[in-house]
Amino acid sequence: MKLKSLVNQRKNRSLSGTIALMVFILAVAAFMVFPLILILGNAFKPLSELWLFPPRLLPIRATTDNFTDLFSLAFGSTVPLTRYLSNTIVITVAGTAGHIFLSSMCAFQFAKRKFPGSKVLFTIIVLSLMFNATVTSIPNYLVMAKLGLIDTLWAIIIPTMGTPLGLYLMKNFMETSIPDAIIEAATVDGANEWVIYKRIVMPNTKPAWMTLILLQVQTLWATGNNGFIFSEEKKTLAYALSQIGAAGLERAGIAAAVSVIMLIVPFSIFIFTQSNVMQTMSTSGMKD
Repeated sequence: MKLKSLVNQRKNRSLSGTIALMVFILAVAAFMVFPLILILGNAFKPLSELWLFPPRLLPIRATTDNFTDLFSLAFGSTVPLTRYLSNTIVITVAGTAGHIFLSSMCAFQFAKRKFPGSKVLFTIIVLSLMFNATVTSIPNYLVMAKLGLIDTLWAIIIPTMGTPLGLYLMKNFMETSIPDAIIEAATVDGANEWVIYKRIVMPNTKPAWMTLILLQVQTLWATGNNGFIFSEEKKTLAYALSQIGAAGLERAGIAAAVSVIMLIVPFSIFIFTQSNVMQTMSTSGMKD
């Protein structure tokens, strides 16, 4: 009935109403894309244009000097830029893969298996979503220190694997997208937990874990100096680029180029995962 009413409403919409709706959507889209255009424009502006008032959205005389100066400084440092880049890639890939693996396995048990204390435990996990990462930084540091992982890449990777957002998202998606009858049928046919997880759960929850890939990559790619790593050769790309771009007003153009470089990877991941993200958002909260 609800779907039928929506179809009738769309048929009954006037031409002026449709035009007004399109104008509103285009205005919102322009407002949302404005920061992206501004970041790209600033990266190609000479230093003199960065301080113009009123500021201009696009450069008058576009130049690539900001990127040239950035790479000259980066490759001229004691630790090469490729070292920072490799550290960031390891952290991003390992942290994202570990988070998806642990979150999906735990979410499978919470969503499709009942065990004593599951509701209380999941309530605690949901409550932990309210805590900022800064609140847990000291406990994480103490745990990593006890494990002897301070000043290693694992000190960043391991805490990100246990963040509760992925478990919460995957659990809700599994409840709405995987019928219990499929799990029961697979169990009757003799499939063990690993087979059910690998061949039924993960293929049917692709939109959810693709969304997690986007969220985790966005977070880990921008990881900077968080107090866990002290050796210069083990630090991340975000830290190195921020140090290069934060040396004063004369490096404002380099800082703008840094912003573009840090934006490339998350933006590319979003382009490839946007359909799955939209599907996850549209189906979350739906019940049979």
